[in-house]
Amino acid sequence: MKQEIVPVFRVSRWMLIFSTATLAIITASPLVWMISASLKEPGEIFNSNLIPQHPTLDNFRYVFTQLPFLRYILNTFFVAGTITVIALLFHSMAGYAFARLRFPGREAIFLTIFSTFLVSLQVIIVPLFILVQKMGMVNTYAGLIIPVTFNAFGIFLLRQFYLGIPIDLQEAAIIDGASYWGIYWNIMLPLSRPILSALAVFFFLVNWNAFIWPLTITTNQDLWLVQLAIASFQGQYSAAWNYIMAASVVVAMPTLVLFFLFQRQLVESIKTTGIK
Repeated sequence: MKQEIVPVFRVSRWMLIFSTATLAIITASPLVWMISASLKEPGEIFNSNLIPQHPTLDNFRYVFTQLPFLRYILNTFFVAGTITVIALLFHSMAGYAFARLRFPGREAIFLTIFSTFLVSLQVIIVPLFILVQKMGMVNTYAGLIIPVTFNAFGIFLLRQFYLGIPIDLQEAAIIDGASYWGIYWNIMLPLSRPILSALAVFFFLVNWNAFIWPLTITTNQDLWLVQLAIASFQGQYSAAWNYIMAASVVVAMPTLVLFFLFQRQLVESIKTTGIK
C-alpha cells in the first residue's frame, strides 16, 4: 500500500510545481517584455528578440526631461498615500464599532454600507461627479481623494477580523476601567497590524492605478495621476511605444517594491483572518 501512495504523492507534487512554474512564467512575461521594450530603440521596439540589441536609457531620460512625469508621480504618491491613511483609520474605527459596539440599527446600517460594495464606480460616476461639482471640488486634490476614500470592502474585512478576536479581551479591559476608545486604540489596533498592512497595500495599489475617477474629475494637467498621464501620452505619441514602456516601468516599480516589503504581512493577514 505504501509503495502505491509514495509514487502518487511524488507525481502530484511535481504536477503542482510544474503548474506553479507555468503560471509564474505566464504572469511575469508581460512585465519582462515591458522592461525589455523600455530599453530598446524606436526601430527595434517590435522585434521579437527579448534582449535588446542596443540597450539604451534614452527612453527613461526622455520621460523625465521632456515631460513633467515626476510631478505626476508625486501627485499619485500624495493622493494614494492620503487615501490609504484616512481609509485605514476610519475603516478600522467603523469595523470595530460594527463588531463590538451595540447601538440601534447596527445591522441595518452595516447591510446598507455592504450593499454599496455590489455597485461599481462606473454605475454611480455621473451622480458622484455632479455631487462633487456642486461642492466645488472639481480639479482639486480633495475631489481626487474624498469621494473614493471610503468603501465597504475595508469595513467588511476589518469587521470580520474583529469578530474573530476573543471578546474576553474587551471584557477584561472594561473591568480594568478602559473606555471603548482605549480598547480600540490600545488593543484592537495592535492586534490588527497584519490585516491593516494588507489593506494598506491594497488601498495604495488600487489608487496608484486609478484611472476612471481621475479622468472624470480633473482637466488640469498639474493634477494628473500617472495612469492618466500614460494614457494621454499614448494618445499623443501613438507610435512612441518605447517611451510608453519606459513610463510604465517607472510606474510599476513602486508596486513591486511594496509587494516584496509587505509579502510577509499579506500572508499573515490571510492566515489570521481565517482563525475564529
